[in-house]
Amino acid sequence: MISPVTIDASVFVSAFTPSEPAHLASKAFMLDVRQQAAPIIVPVLVLPEISAALARGQNRPDLGKAFVQELKGLPNTTFIDLDSSLADLAVEVAAQYRLRGSDSVYAAVALRFGTELVTLDREQLERLPKVLTVKTP
Repeated sequence: MISPVTIDASVFVSAFTPSEPAHLASKAFMLDVRQQAAPIIVPVLVLPEISAALARGQNRPDLGKAFVQELKGLPNTTFIDLDSSLADLAVEVAAQYRLRGSDSVYAAVALRFGTELVTLDREQLERLPKVLTVKTP
């Protein structure tokens, strides 16, 4: 699996949170990505999403910030800024496939860079396979 991947925040959070239903699969996937040094291409939006999910879900703001700092240091990871061109693509994806705004940003990054989208989000998994490769960890 050396192909580049776009990983939704849901997978990062699940990999880090033992109480999440998909924790074992997400953790195994992330370990595999790390071992194979697969390129990770994600919107910079992933950082506040992860921080918020961990801080709110575990009531530990320090944990969310620490995890984000670790993620920033992951090798082979590229963070994509949301410029107007990518925002326009996300608008189209959101409207066409009836996705939440943040979910459409991940899809737009995957489309723009030709990556697989790895997610636990049911709507992304159900609505996007016609336009890009979407899978669970």
